[in-house]
Amino acid sequence: MTAKPQRRRRMALVLGASLLSASLCAALLAAGMLPAADAAAAAAEGPRPPSITVATAATGVIADTVTVTGTLVPRHEVLVSPEIEGLAITNLLAEEGDRVERGQVLARLSRETVEVLLAQNAAEIDRAVAAVGQARSQISEAEATRAQAEAALVRTRTLEGRGNASTETLEQRQANARVAAARVAAAQQALRVAEAEREVAQAQRRELAVRLARTEVRAPADGFVSRRTAKLGALASMAGEPLFRIVGDSAVELEAEVSETTLARLRDGQRAGVLPAGMDREVPGSVRLVMPEVNPTTRLGRVRIALAPPEGTRLAVGSFARGTVEIARREGVLVPLSAVLFRPEGAIVQVVRDGVIETRNVAAGIRARGIVEITAGLATGESVVATAGTFVRDGDRVTPVAASASPLAASASAPAAAPVAAPLPAASPAR
Repeated sequence: MTAKPQRRRRMALVLGASLLSASLCAALLAAGMLPAADAAAAAAEGPRPPSITVATAATGVIADTVTVTGTLVPRHEVLVSPEIEGLAITNLLAEEGDRVERGQVLARLSRETVEVLLAQNAAEIDRAVAAVGQARSQISEAEATRAQAEAALVRTRTLEGRGNASTETLEQRQANARVAAARVAAAQQALRVAEAEREVAQAQRRELAVRLARTEVRAPADGFVSRRTAKLGALASMAGEPLFRIVGDSAVELEAEVSETTLARLRDGQRAGVLPAGMDREVPGSVRLVMPEVNPTTRLGRVRIALAPPEGTRLAVGSFARGTVEIARREGVLVPLSAVLFRPEGAIVQVVRDGVIETRNVAAGIRARGIVEITAGLATGESVVATAGTFVRDGDRVTPVAASASPLAASASAPAAAPVAAPLPAASPAR
């Protein structure tokens, strides 16, 4: 019922426009300003179809991306703490931001206490060495006494067999030989004790040498110093705050939180571009790690993006950064996003062919920055209404007007390595 009134209304508009055009031609003809032939042609042509802005479908590269935000963090943060307790800091040799190498001295601690212990230990070692020499001399003396006692015992036994020595004398010689042997054994035990004491003193020497070396606080890895809490005169403590924090290998990453639906689309190795706060140029990177856990309260997961800043660029740890991760990249037919009308039953575009509107079902693919990929239903070079579903319907006649500047041309000529398709501002029908 509603179609007939609308059709009558349109016919009335067309008839009115025709009458207006004929009246204008008649007036111009009467005034002598329009030749009769031109007036007749204008009256025959009727009203001109309305002008509409169109865009031409072009082949180009488009990328599907997701945006993430987070904080710049070290890939490996190296904590540098003293390995010796209770010594004062006497020298600081590194500042925040300094690039350091593995084994480089960052700070020095007081050495006086350890040096006193080393001097004391040197005296103990000398005493132990002297005790070893004394014990060896005692062994030599005891062995000589034992040899003398054994010789006397042999002579006494010979005399006792001839009846020239008493049994009492023989027993005394036997006792003297046993005493001499016992003294040799005691001297040997004393030598072992002296040698053990010497080994203990030497082990203490090695321990003190290690403690002395630990008065120099060294960098355990290459990188740059991100924080220094050490202060001159402060007592170093192994249980307190680390003296230095080093970004291992100077590797800084973006740690971002993403929704659980976005997390499922991320994979290791996907290309990314990260724009840290205060910088005007993106830093290239790639997804290094997708955390396998989602926070049950916030429903957010975490992802790490490894960065490769240009030579000489220093990224500030802890600063905010925004990243764009490329999920997919394809080459296909591209049109402005405004040219596609998305309905529950599917997407459509309004194709302009020979000045007539044709509504066509299409399959949409990647959408990015105002451009959409058409995977089926549209060919390169076809013209579509720049803003679908506005003033025209299927079968209407229009006068197509090409957009003054279409970024689709730049997208079509861009190389395959372009990060994303160029943005396209929404077009509106020409007035």
